[in-house]
Amino acid sequence: MRALIQRVSEASVSVAGEVVGAIGPGLCVFVGVTHSDDESVAAKLASRVAGLRVFDDTEGVMNRSLLDLGGSALVISQFTLYGDARRGRRPSWSSAAPGPAAEPLVRAFANRLAADGLTVETGIFGAAMRVALVNEGPVTLMLELDRAPAASQR
Repeated sequence: MRALIQRVSEASVSVAGEVVGAIGPGLCVFVGVTHSDDESVAAKLASRVAGLRVFDDTEGVMNRSLLDLGGSALVISQFTLYGDARRGRRPSWSSAAPGPAAEPLVRAFANRLAADGLTVETGIFGAAMRVALVNEGPVTLMLELDRAPAASQR
């Protein structure tokens, strides 16, 4: 599972011209799911995102997390995070999990952030979305977690 995280002063997502999710200061999180991901990976990645220290403290040092601020997150599903453009001109999407497998994991990711007490807004899975954001800093990070191998594979 991958998350592209951007620290924002505001962000919103629209579908068919209607805003379906919007936040003020916080994180805009684009989430991609691959075939081996499961709910434990979604929970671990959400915990990492919530605790990531990318917000300034009183001395201007990035020492505060979304949890510290009680901030907001805008979670957007984005299968293109698993696009492979190493060959040719058309990316391959074969590493991206199909919608029926990915949707519940993106939802689990968002639910985990909400369970930590954060305000969470989302896009609409599978919809053509228009995302608007103001990246602060700019701060943009990519996080990736893989499912732990089974005991017999270690």
